[in-house]
Amino acid sequence: MKLHFDAEVEEFRAEFAAFLDANLPPEAEAAERSRSSAHIPEWARRWQRLLFDEGWLLPGNPPEFGGRNAGVLQQFVHREELARRGIYHSFNPQGLGIVAASLLSFGTEEQKHRWAVPVLRAEITASMGMSEPGAGSDLAGLRTRATLEGDHFVVNGQKVWTSGAHDADIILAFVRTDPDAPKHKGISVIVIPTDTPGITRRPFGSLHSADDLDFNEVFFDDVRVPAENLIGKLHDGWTVANGSLGHERTMMWLTFAKWLDLLTVQFEPTSEVEEQRYATLCMDAQALRLLGSASLARAARGEMDTASVSVLKLFGAEAIQSGAEAALARRGTEGLLHPAMTGPYNHMNLEDFWASWFDRYAMTFGSTIAGGTSEIQRTIIAERVLGLPRK
Repeated sequence: MKLHFDAEVEEFRAEFAAFLDANLPPEAEAAERSRSSAHIPEWARRWQRLLFDEGWLLPGNPPEFGGRNAGVLQQFVHREELARRGIYHSFNPQGLGIVAASLLSFGTEEQKHRWAVPVLRAEITASMGMSEPGAGSDLAGLRTRATLEGDHFVVNGQKVWTSGAHDADIILAFVRTDPDAPKHKGISVIVIPTDTPGITRRPFGSLHSADDLDFNEVFFDDVRVPAENLIGKLHDGWTVANGSLGHERTMMWLTFAKWLDLLTVQFEPTSEVEEQRYATLCMDAQALRLLGSASLARAARGEMDTASVSVLKLFGAEAIQSGAEAALARRGTEGLLHPAMTGPYNHMNLEDFWASWFDRYAMTFGSTIAGGTSEIQRTIIAERVLGLPRK
């Protein structure tokens, strides 16, 4: 299958491709690598600012927010061109794709220019304060409290799995502001600068390595936050949460498609059993493209189909996990070598794409969790796509 777009969309793609050809940072400038999902090397900050200033960072945004008021199909070919060249959209992905997007959707004009624009221009970085011990997938179960005292919130509690928090300048934190309200009510969202007294950030290692410091525990001990840092309405954080995760999931399938495309090239089956698993991988890659293209067509027609995005998220995340597991098994003990390179180096992308086969497999577990776990996606699909009863 090959998608065809009209001349206007292809002209937009060609203009972006020409911009990349003329402005892409050379490898010699990119020696410094990102340490976490909220650490942007200086060369990458300059690159992101250039994208913002030229309207190529998020082309669907208006020009004052790094875009060109582009339509859905133009936004798609922009992301497709980045993926084709292996260019990581931003080394602060949650800041760009969730935090800034949420601020632009729910923040005041002052908040947009105070926080969203600096995040978009890579002048500051941001992380998401959602998950807590005992409230990971179940966001409504969060217990971090924010009590309004005069013109400040006083925040107490703990977050965990807060990606890049130790390198972030701000945290978009989901807190409980009405402990007596029903579970999905009484939640609010506030921006908390990480240099505020009372915040402790403790990074910890991952399955890949004890030195892979991205995840954090974050503790809030009587942290005073100005009430003006409230995003959206008081006690209406659930609305912001749904919007935040919606921003994260919208074109996530294109990233999964890129992972699957790489696996189809690098799998190299050598036995009949491996050929069967390789065939499954190829079919999954094609199926994801077909499903994603259908979703894209609906979006281009202006049809709201939020629930079916869960199908793409669930299928894509589990397809890359299955494919990576098969590729690791294909290598046997060789696949456990660490560190190792399994693909060509690309200075414009994360090391994830050429790390050891074990690392590449281990990384897929995050894809089945971030942006809503596979279990949550199945519930959404059952209730909102298939219309099945809750009981």
